[in-house]
Parts: sequence; structure tokens; C-alpha cells
Amino acid sequence: MNLYFDNCATSFPKPSAVAEAMSKHLNETGGTYGRSAYPRILHSTRLVEECRDQLAVWMGTSDGGKIVLTANATTALNLMIQGICKKGGHVLTSAMEHNAIARPLQHLCQMGLIEWELLDSAPDGRILTEKIAAKLRPNTILVAVCHMSNVNGMAQSPGEIKKAIGDIPLLIDASQSLGSHPVEVDHWGVDFLAFTGHKSLLGPTGTGGAFIRHPEMVEPLIFGGTGSGSDSLSMPSFVPDRFEAGTPNITGIHGLNAALKNCPVAQHSRDDFSALLNEVRKNRNYVVRCAEDFAHQGKLFSVVHQSLSSSELALQFYEKFGIESRAGLHCAPLAHRHLGSFPNGDCRFSLSPYHTPEELNYLAKAIHDVGK
Repeated sequence: MNLYFDNCATSFPKPSAVAEAMSKHLNETGGTYGRSAYPRILHSTRLVEECRDQLAVWMGTSDGGKIVLTANATTALNLMIQGICKKGGHVLTSAMEHNAIARPLQHLCQMGLIEWELLDSAPDGRILTEKIAAKLRPNTILVAVCHMSNVNGMAQSPGEIKKAIGDIPLLIDASQSLGSHPVEVDHWGVDFLAFTGHKSLLGPTGTGGAFIRHPEMVEPLIFGGTGSGSDSLSMPSFVPDRFEAGTPNITGIHGLNAALKNCPVAQHSRDDFSALLNEVRKNRNYVVRCAEDFAHQGKLFSVVHQSLSSSELALQFYEKFGIESRAGLHCAPLAHRHLGSFPNGDCRFSLSPYHTPEELNYLAKAIHDVGK
């Protein structure tokens, strides 16, 4: 049985093609990216660009040339937040943010460069779009929002948020959603988006990136060689080179490209997941952390027990049932403060397309038995 329910941290298993592609690059084809013109390099470079094009399809944009590849979503978020936020600016974000957004903002705030505050939200963390206008200021320069919470799986509506903020740039953190939840950056009017390759996209760690619709608004975070414009001591003015200093994780990108082309068909349905949540809710010893409306629910949820700590829960799930889950604050203290589970956190379960209905039933039984 597949008893790994910690796919929010990193997905497992991966499509077999991922390891095959990475092994082939390491052991057979080799080659760096965009630094020379002989066949080995051209082959490797084509695969990297193919990955960029595949990502554009997944995130719903016709402009794949504005996708920048980084080591992870955290690097991408720092690139955009620190590259956009100028002295005197005001930033708005949701109550559900991961520290990948909260910590860069707090760092800039402590340096006296910006101010930031939280948007009004419903009890499950969903932004109340009708109250956004009251929070906007003349110096509001950015609204940064995670698309899907890594604590309760609640998904925001980026298109509605963008309509409410107008011309103010919208940055979406799609770390948890891209690959498992519809993403339409062009349709929504999203200006900036960060993603990671190792979660719902089922790729390897060390992969991720950013969609930067307005590169002229962003200063580079890292400076160095790009293989282009080498006659100048300044970074290139064009994307993606402007934001891709240094040799990228070419082997990892080959693996991510393979993952994007070999996405498995989900072995459980949306109804199976809904049935799991409904079954867990029957146990009155738990508070279930999820979206108020299942239409906005991603494939993860958390539980808080009335007497057992989150770490005790996770230990019992593993020792008694072999279930691997995540206990604690999940690097999202803002979300736990909003949901009322700070500082103890909760125990989180995150699904993968490889989970079967039988495995979801097994999880429901384990949750009931541990929570008696």
C-alpha cells in the first residue's frame, strides 16, 4: 500500500520517467545549458526549453518565454518580492501565507523599506474580496497570495482578487497548486507566479521557477554568468537570462520535463476524497482543517485532536498504521494563527494521484482508531 501522505512536503512516488531522464542526462547525454553550440549542448538546451514550454501549458500562459527557472519556489518568491518592493511601498497578503512569502516581507519591513499587512479573510482563510478595496493605499505596490494553503488546502480565487485590485500587481504562490489544481495566469490576469517542481508536478527537488509578466518591474536577485551578453558587466536586459545567473540544475530540469510529459491518471476521484473528508468529520474528537466549501478544496487537509498533540498523532499514525504524515506548523505560522492552531500546529495529510480509494479508506480508519 502507498501510505505516504506527505506529498505537500515533497511528492512520492514520482513517475518512473523522472529518474530515467535524470540518469540518462548524467550517464549518457550530459551537456550544460546555453553555453556552447556543439550537439551535446544543443540537445540539453532544447530539453530545458521544452520544459519551459511544458510549464507554460500547465500554468495557462501563451508566453513561456517569461518563465524563469530557479532552484525552488522560495528562490522565485525572493527574486520577485525583493526585486519589486521599493522603499516606501505597501504590500498586502493573505492570512494563510507560507514563510516563503512572509519572511522576505518581514525582512524588508525590518529594514524599513516597506510596510505589509493582511487582507480580511473568512474563518478558513479565504480572502474576502469585497473588503480588499478598503485595504488599498496609494502606495500599495504588490498583493502577494498563496493560491492553495499548505495547512488546510483552501484555494483562493486569483481572478477575483485581480479584479478587486485593478492595476496593482498580483503575485501568486502556486507551490501547492500547480499540477493538482487549475492554474490560468493569462485568464486571471496574474502578473507574477512562483512554482516548485517537486510537489504536485511530481518532479525532482531543486527545480522550480517564476512567471514574470513584467520583467521591467523586477530587479535581478543574483548576478553572474548567463552565457549571453558576456561582453558586458551588467546582466542581460532580456528574459529569462536576466534572472538566470549561473548554471541551472540541468539534470533536475530534465527530470521535471519528464514528469510534465508523464503525468499519471489519478487513481482516486474527487468524490473519493470528499468521502474521506466526510468520514473523518464524523469523529468528534477531531477538528478538521479544510475549506468551508469543497469547491475550493485542494488535496490536503489537517486534523487537530482534543487531547493528543500533533506530534503524538503523527507518531501513532506511523507506529500503528505505517502512515507517513506531517506534524507541526508547516512553515506557515500566519495560517495557524488565523485558524486557531498556533503554536501547537496540526497533523496534515496530503494526497497524490497514486493513492487508491482503498488507501483513502485505510487512512480514514486509521484516523478514527488513533482518535478514539
